[in-house]
Amino acid sequence: MNNKILSGLITASLLSATLAAPAFAHQQGDMIVRAGAIVVAPNESSDNVLGLGEFEVNDNTQLGLNFTYMATDNIGIELVAASPFTHEVALEGIGVIAEVHQLPPTLLAQYYFGNASSKFRPYVGAGVNFTVFYDTKFNDAGTDAGLSNLDMSNSVGLAAQFGIDYMINDKWLVNASVMYADISTDVTFKVGTDDVKIKTDIDPLVYMVSIGYVF
Repeated sequence: MNNKILSGLITASLLSATLAAPAFAHQQGDMIVRAGAIVVAPNESSDNVLGLGEFEVNDNTQLGLNFTYMATDNIGIELVAASPFTHEVALEGIGVIAEVHQLPPTLLAQYYFGNASSKFRPYVGAGVNFTVFYDTKFNDAGTDAGLSNLDMSNSVGLAAQFGIDYMINDKWLVNASVMYADISTDVTFKVGTDDVKIKTDIDPLVYMVSIGYVF
């Protein structure tokens, strides 16, 4: 067998082995960054507000970011972040009475199923959510109803998550996830000169679709 034929066979064998090799990802020490659309969909409930029923809070979509460090091939630590969310708050019979802003960073411990060569990596997570409410204010409809001095306490609660990564190659992936967050707040305001406090549970489902990169 001449050298050209031998060289060609060696090259073909190496190429075949390379193509057949699995695209390793989610290995111990990896850092995964994902970015995409994130939706907070509240499942709100509250005490009765001035005889008008419960607060109603609308959904909001923002830019979502998360950062995952793989402590092992199967265990990750994730920080979920996003650009600030804005929600409209309504009361039956009056309509939208206020606008509030919030940031809900969440820290999760995750377990990834499969192994480092799997293209599909479903995972579950559990952790803690910290939600900061700020820039809370009544609109004209709220002030016309005699409401003022709106404030909402920050919240610390549990969170649970399910998601799946699909590896496009050894660096890029697409992701979809859903998370539940236990968010409770005391809503305080004035009705004329009277102070009112309404315990309110937000308890949203948080949906995210994103593209990720493995460092």
